[in-house]
Amino acid sequence: MSKIKILWVDDEIDLLKPHILFLEQKNYDVTKCQSGTEALDIIDDDNFDIIFLDENMPGLSGIETLSEIKEKEDSIPVVMITKSEEEYIMEEAIGSKIADYLIKPVNPNQILLSLKKNLDNSRLVSEKTTANYQQEFRKIAMDMAMVNSCEEWSDLYQRLIYWELQLENIEDTGMFEILESQKVEANSQFCKFIDKNYPYWFDKNKEAPVMSHTLFREKVVPEISKNQPTLLVVIDNLRYDQWKAFEPIINNYYKKEQEVSYYSILPTATQYARNSIFSGLMPSEMKKMHPDLWLDDTDEGGKNMNENEFLTAQLQRLGMDIKHEYYKITNEKSGKTLAANFKGLKDNDLTVVVYNFVDMLSHSKTEMEVIKELASNDKSYRSLTQSWFKNSPLLEMIQQAQQLGFKLLLTTDHGTINVKNPSKVIGDKNTSLNLRYKTGKSLTYERKEVLEATNPKAVHLPSINMSSSFIFAKGDYFFAYPNNYNHYVSYYRNTYQHGGVSLEEMIIPFIVLNPR
Repeated sequence: MSKIKILWVDDEIDLLKPHILFLEQKNYDVTKCQSGTEALDIIDDDNFDIIFLDENMPGLSGIETLSEIKEKEDSIPVVMITKSEEEYIMEEAIGSKIADYLIKPVNPNQILLSLKKNLDNSRLVSEKTTANYQQEFRKIAMDMAMVNSCEEWSDLYQRLIYWELQLENIEDTGMFEILESQKVEANSQFCKFIDKNYPYWFDKNKEAPVMSHTLFREKVVPEISKNQPTLLVVIDNLRYDQWKAFEPIINNYYKKEQEVSYYSILPTATQYARNSIFSGLMPSEMKKMHPDLWLDDTDEGGKNMNENEFLTAQLQRLGMDIKHEYYKITNEKSGKTLAANFKGLKDNDLTVVVYNFVDMLSHSKTEMEVIKELASNDKSYRSLTQSWFKNSPLLEMIQQAQQLGFKLLLTTDHGTINVKNPSKVIGDKNTSLNLRYKTGKSLTYERKEVLEATNPKAVHLPSINMSSSFIFAKGDYFFAYPNNYNHYVSYYRNTYQHGGVSLEEMIIPFIVLNPR
């Protein structure tokens, strides 16, 4: 293994001989020079892993040298060393993308720590993270066998996502594969929990989690105030891990006051779950109370065209005398238009924005090969979501909302899962088309791979006809018809779908934020 090469730039370099000897004894290769100009010439002729740079030098100053170095070799980490504790110097150095900032007199161990932090960070973090997860693995495995409540499942899922995010960039891919297998097992146990408990969540005498139809009443309403405008953003199809991917961006503008998980109803599909949020009703109740607004799976027309009407009716039912507006963003153009006119919303008590981008992304992944390649796994799917958010009109709206003093409520209607295993299903021509749930009559399917609702009324779902039932795919299964089976399976395998039963689809975030 070749030695790590250090360039140390200081006009009093001879006084640093003990430090340099210390590093050479640690097997580092140190090149010395006494001015910024000399350093720039040396960089032209040699390659270095890291540069230690004195801030206060005659001629070309440390800050000026730093700027020149970054123009030549932006990727080389530069550690600024200075006698000065002046805040403006620190800010200027940090603004110029230094890797570290040390104040003289420095001791050899400070130098060694900076080297390890900047050059050996990946290995050290990998080793520590791996060791920590190995300990946590056993604890999660034991806890999984004992989990028996909605809150415990939410906590366990968040722990799994925490470790997924910690492990995704480490060098030991074997650990990540172990975590993936643990998530599969967790989903298997979670499906059993849902199968056993879900129907009882609608019994008023039983304890139930916050769900789609109770989210607005229990979580949104308490945050609405006449003293501060509220922006409710519902990002369609957003998973907990995707929220975590762009949370740091939002943190620049908003301070998180509350983060909780709630449960999407079944099916975990937009026409059911999102309509349920805005109406405050389960689907069978929507059909009964608002027959003019509800459409069944087999009905023609858009199934989410009446969300504002549902919301208005719910506000009236709750006795809320507030000024509200509702917007649905389905493309970048409509997003930019709303962002450009956002200041006009400051007099609303509640502004609701439904943003469909993540849902479009998941569906386009199925249709477009380029999206399939860009989002081939959960890590890249998160990255793609984060990249979109950084450049989206939605971020512009959030920035403006912060400037106007809006409270921000961020949530979703359901998550999505990468489907990998086909499950054969047979139904008549009126059977619904979703890959993660089916409703219809005379359905034939593999029972062990689905959660059944042979009596839709028991789970507050509408019956299209007297003998219709629902089935929901468990874990990472997706439904495939026997006709043209192999083509169908290869086309949809490893795509992101929703509508079924999984941690990713059902346990979803609700966040309350206040402007910084």
